[in-house]
Amino acid sequence: MSTVLVQRHGGIATVTLNRPERLNAINPALLDDLTTALGAVMKDPATLAVVLTGAGDRAFCAGDDLLETHAPDEAGARRQVGLIQEVTRLIMFEDKPVVAAVNGWAVGGGLEWVMNCDLSVWSEQARAFMPEVSLGLGVTGGVTSLLPRLVGWQRAKALFYLGEKHSAQQMLALGLAHAVVPAAQVMPESMKLAERLAAQPAAALAGLKRAIGQVHREEIERAMAAETEVLVGLFQDPSLSTRVAAFGDRRRL
Repeated sequence: MSTVLVQRHGGIATVTLNRPERLNAINPALLDDLTTALGAVMKDPATLAVVLTGAGDRAFCAGDDLLETHAPDEAGARRQVGLIQEVTRLIMFEDKPVVAAVNGWAVGGGLEWVMNCDLSVWSEQARAFMPEVSLGLGVTGGVTSLLPRLVGWQRAKALFYLGEKHSAQQMLALGLAHAVVPAAQVMPESMKLAERLAAQPAAALAGLKRAIGQVHREEIERAMAAETEVLVGLFQDPSLSTRVAAFGDRRRL
């Protein structure tokens, strides 16, 4: 079974992270499938907007699957982090608008991908946090540039450094969500939003997204390059496995 599903409804492509038994956590197979799927829908002229979501009702994406992805060798780490950053490029710098339908937990890299999306609709039951520092890891997705712009330096550093869990309403108050709706309405509302975007003149919307991306891309690329070097180095820390095991023992999402 593919770790990523693509469905098309008229001009809307729904891309679903499909590892519900692992809370749609990121592993090498999902990274390969997601870059392939997003690359295809972004090149498809029939696709006017994209909805990105997670299978099941518990999680959008629980971040890295720590049972599979921690402490690879340097070459493996570079490939893994490179694919994570490529997902960011596909979401942020291609012409199609992307709506995140956040149906549950958005953690670590999963939350970072939500930040990369143009708009996000959150379940009122969804929660989010960034556990990377507590694991001795680093962030991705260009969020070292994006998050301070979105919420300010102190709030961004609190989110990065402290790893506190936040409700969907708190994410809305921080400006990190477009809307918060009852759980049953996440996909319908996300589709409505995508349909509104798809109904806009395509060239104008694509041109505006491209212009916004060009203004900020150089800084975001620098941020991703720095994030990659930090994270690849941290993957080589011999104590990482111990921290990952401890985190797995205590995490109950």
